[in-house]
Amino acid sequence: MVMGEAGGFDALNPYILKGRAPWGVRLHVVESLMGRNWDEPFGLYGVLAQSIEVGPEREWVAFTLREDARFSDGTPVTVADVLWSFETLAQKGHPRYANAWKKIETAEQTGPRRVKFTFNTIDRELPLILGLRPVLRKADWDGRDFTDSSLDVVTGSGPYVIGDFEPNRYISFKRNPDYWGKDLAFNKGRHNLDEVRYEYFSDADVVFQAFKAGEISFYREGNAGKWDTHYDFPRALNGAVVKSVIPHQRPSGIRGFVMNTRRGQFADIRVRDALIHAFNYEFINRTINGRTQPRITSYYSNSVLAMGTGPATGKVRDLLAPFADDLPQEALAGYALPTSNGKKRNRRNLRQAKALLSQAGWAIQDGVLKDANGAAFRMEVLLRAGSASNEAMINIYSDALKRLGITLSISIVDSAQYTERTNNYDFDMTYYSRALSLSPGNEQRLYWGADGITRPGTRNYMGMDSPAAEAMIDAMLSATDQNDFVAAVKALDRILTTGRYVIPLWNTINSRIAYKSELHFPEVLPMYGDWTGFMPDVWWAGPK
Repeated sequence: MVMGEAGGFDALNPYILKGRAPWGVRLHVVESLMGRNWDEPFGLYGVLAQSIEVGPEREWVAFTLREDARFSDGTPVTVADVLWSFETLAQKGHPRYANAWKKIETAEQTGPRRVKFTFNTIDRELPLILGLRPVLRKADWDGRDFTDSSLDVVTGSGPYVIGDFEPNRYISFKRNPDYWGKDLAFNKGRHNLDEVRYEYFSDADVVFQAFKAGEISFYREGNAGKWDTHYDFPRALNGAVVKSVIPHQRPSGIRGFVMNTRRGQFADIRVRDALIHAFNYEFINRTINGRTQPRITSYYSNSVLAMGTGPATGKVRDLLAPFADDLPQEALAGYALPTSNGKKRNRRNLRQAKALLSQAGWAIQDGVLKDANGAAFRMEVLLRAGSASNEAMINIYSDALKRLGITLSISIVDSAQYTERTNNYDFDMTYYSRALSLSPGNEQRLYWGADGITRPGTRNYMGMDSPAAEAMIDAMLSATDQNDFVAAVKALDRILTTGRYVIPLWNTINSRIAYKSELHFPEVLPMYGDWTGFMPDVWWAGPK
């Protein structure tokens, strides 16, 4: 299977902040103690771990390694590798690994293949998080600085090894015929392809052209209009290409344009609300997609975790009530995104936007929106090169903002510059996408936690600082009852949505995949649909 990727890579260590590494290293090469079944939100199974033990309150967890677990070079996976990996990732790796390590009181070897972690705080998700931590081969980094970005090959214990590669051009992952775990029940039906190859292209439009030409094996189509109209090329008409719609039951997550509250004008929620009103979603949706696509209405919409409509009730209300004075009133009273009549002018919402800006101290002077000090309202939207549809949306948006006296500029940069600037929150507004699961937990701090206001490399692009959100995350992590857990997530969803940090775009409850006809996938689909663990994990090539 040949995958098409927009952008490039210049490193092979995906676990540090420096460099751009292929995500396939994490997916195909490196394993964890446990693995996920994407049809069970909170279900994990042993992979490198033969058995898992937890304390009565999950105050500790112990893993016993499988005796036959091996890295691809044949050396055994040891407790020393586990302990070194977890500590190194926390202290020198990407910021996403640090939070869980702070909650570990002791990490110790308690048997030839047994490792035990005792916690210093109540966090019922910690055993799951540690079970999913990547286990690296300690010897790989003998004499090397883990924080240095390099093209040194990573040795993993997974089903594939890194083959040929050329930075920013391609990388190949070859199936390891001696993979130790190929007979595990957890792996039956998986890893069927002899080679998974990633080809890198300058932008997404070029990726599609490569698919049309047969140079790559599949294409995920995010535009509903193009799905209807752009697949009339010869290979699609003669049956060499097949189209499938893959349904799912996972949350919408958030996808749209995020506002950076570290920048003065966006710190005021009235300004953010005004900018959401000025975004004519109904007109932009039809123009870009060719037909109407349902909008993301909250961060967990399309799932049982969504905040719902109307006022907060029951446990959700009880969780939010202590923070009522510091939250937008809609967090408890109910909130819905502004809608337009779909016409280009969007007069009603622009009038509301103007009123909100006036309340925030902005006024139009000689056609230019200015604050009390006479400073003009200017904003830059940062986009990655090759995002043609995002650029088209922002151009339409720019025309609307001109009517409010706002000057909008677009900066289009390559992948390396984009990563550098977003890691350091160097933008006013940028495209933003966060996939959210049916089992949210500690990663929510990385997305919305106050540490991300100044700490580089987190997912808190908006610079969110909300004690209420932190409290909801605490409630999620300490919940022992499913109803309490769901209430905490619904409450967090209300805080995020009513904070008006992101201008939401459209959602789809299906994935659209076009692929070569010799590729196949199982008829029974997981709850998560087309997600990590689906393609290429359970696909195969050859007879149906």
